[in-house]
Amino acid sequence: MARDTGAACRKCRREGQKLFLKGDRCYTDKCAVERRPFAPGQHGNARNKKMSEYGMQLREKQKARRYYGVLESQFRKYYEMANAKKGVTGENLLSILETRLDNVIYRLGFAMSRPEARQLVRHGHFTINGKKVDIPSYLVKPGEVIALKDSSRSLDKFKGSLEANGSRPAPKWLDFDQNTLTAKVVALPAREDIDLPIEEHLIVELYSK
Repeated sequence: MARDTGAACRKCRREGQKLFLKGDRCYTDKCAVERRPFAPGQHGNARNKKMSEYGMQLREKQKARRYYGVLESQFRKYYEMANAKKGVTGENLLSILETRLDNVIYRLGFAMSRPEARQLVRHGHFTINGKKVDIPSYLVKPGEVIALKDSSRSLDKFKGSLEANGSRPAPKWLDFDQNTLTAKVVALPAREDIDLPIEEHLIVELYSK
């Protein structure tokens, strides 16, 4: 399966903000955005650079892709799915991205970052409605129950992540039971449930050309 193997910190610097791709490191003074708050490359520190309308649209699309760890071909597929649905295309797109299983695992606090959540899903630590699912791009649906496998519950990795993320509540579209380590999808995420600084209308404008 194809995946983006580029340096995570360079992605954050290119977008000019933290994308929280490195877990704990993003909250320390080792964060690349804190140490070098300019784009990578020979001309990354150039001043007074003006960005075209197309450039702004492209950067917004790239930022969304990198937040969720999605390749261009798959992101385009999600856009087409969103455009075919009723409602606002940009909001539909973010809702689809939010329901990816790797993102759900991150939102529930089982992982410190989305890339880490993706790896945990691939390693088969989670079930949906009692069946193991190891596909990070699986789109969860209302009524489905996500759970940490019984054989994984004693692992220090999950205990540490859940404790570290204890102050980060699960989104309201997920009903998470910390005692049983299960979560039920009660609804599809609405735009107000998604706290990422993404201007989705710019992505729609880019793909509509």
